[in-house]
Amino acid sequence: MFKKILIANRGEIALRIQRACREMGIRSVIVYSQADREAKYVKLADEAVCIGPAPSSQSYLSMPAIIAAAEVTDAEAIHPGYGFLSENADFAERVEKSGFVFIGPTPESIRMMGDKVSAKQAMIKAGVPCVPGSEGALPDNPKEIVRIARGIGYPVIIKAAGGGGGRGMRIVHTEAALLAAVQTTRAEAGAAFGNPAVYMEKFLENPRHIEIQVLADTHKNAVWLGERDCSMQRRHQKIIEEAPAPGIARRLIEKVGDRCAAACKKIGYRGAGTFEFLFENGEFYFIEMNTRVQVEHPVTELVTGIDIVQMQIRVAAGEKLPIAQRNVQLKGHAIECRINAEHPYTFVPSPGRISMWHPPGGPGVRVDSHVYTNYTVPPNYDSMIGKVIVHADTRAQALARMSSALSETVVEGIQTNIPLHRELMVDAHFMEGGTNIHYLEGWLVQHKR
Repeated sequence: MFKKILIANRGEIALRIQRACREMGIRSVIVYSQADREAKYVKLADEAVCIGPAPSSQSYLSMPAIIAAAEVTDAEAIHPGYGFLSENADFAERVEKSGFVFIGPTPESIRMMGDKVSAKQAMIKAGVPCVPGSEGALPDNPKEIVRIARGIGYPVIIKAAGGGGGRGMRIVHTEAALLAAVQTTRAEAGAAFGNPAVYMEKFLENPRHIEIQVLADTHKNAVWLGERDCSMQRRHQKIIEEAPAPGIARRLIEKVGDRCAAACKKIGYRGAGTFEFLFENGEFYFIEMNTRVQVEHPVTELVTGIDIVQMQIRVAAGEKLPIAQRNVQLKGHAIECRINAEHPYTFVPSPGRISMWHPPGGPGVRVDSHVYTNYTVPPNYDSMIGKVIVHADTRAQALARMSSALSETVVEGIQTNIPLHRELMVDAHFMEGGTNIHYLEGWLVQHKR
């Protein structure tokens, strides 16, 4: 096992990894930008190294600065968290070439799954159900593009092969709009991702967003840890996640989960990962794989009792997974609300000093957050300041527990989205379960403030 791990991230995930290391008896090195000097995890660190000024391009995205910090502190491994460099294959490669262990998949796996075209081709070979679409990137021939679209059936969606986070995609409802949409998306993809390749898929009108969490080691073992429903989103950004997904037959979940674990073995995957699917009319359609720990991992931890971050570390150290599929049992229901420093209805960011921070407590309540009273939320990064997660025997009890937890949560000095979460916990359609990915945006239009 490693003696020292460098944590190449910030915010709540840096604190989460730091806690996992502490429980395992591993010393941790925190790297931070000048804007994060006062963060809780910096104050709690075994060692902390400032790697640059506030802009992430000069700090959390600076590969030389992070690797230099690992060298001067004699760290053995680097945990990238999520976001920033976590899914950057070049970074993973540089980490390993510099003599450190990258706590994540191999650079080859990251490259394969980071390119949506190669990811889809790999999943088709592995027997994972995919959205009907083009075989690989779209050709240059306009007639061929029209023929592919007719074969799929409108509406279609054009997506950047190197895209993600809801960027680089365009919905096309008619043949007349097709070629212009392809051209525009190609130009955007080239500018944003350095890769102009685009592909086409059937656009599903009202799907749910369901994901399968997997863990795989270097000894050809892989398990899946149940599913999460992440359909409550705005502009492709999730705000509420839960496990398990309400109202989907277990046999359907088990069938797709087993295929995801089998796919991990087939592609030689290692570490934690998430297969993301659209689910509509009883069918799962693979959309992408995230090759890192996800923001919403706590809901899976609560229903399985498995520490995903510790598992990442164990697998990276070469250990065998200590669990077999038959040992994975889901117990109860968990819900997570992302707490963001922003206006609850317009989503305008609200950085600044938190004059009062009072997190909730009680049975079955977990808070993952790096903030505290008098902490200043910097304007330079993502607006998420924490997550409230609850666990209960049933979904109805979990909803009631979350409502109670949110009513106890006090954040003063800045605006947060807590009022939105409080309303959604008592919304009739959400309480019923099974809302689709467009539900929240429709709700916000109806409830304009």
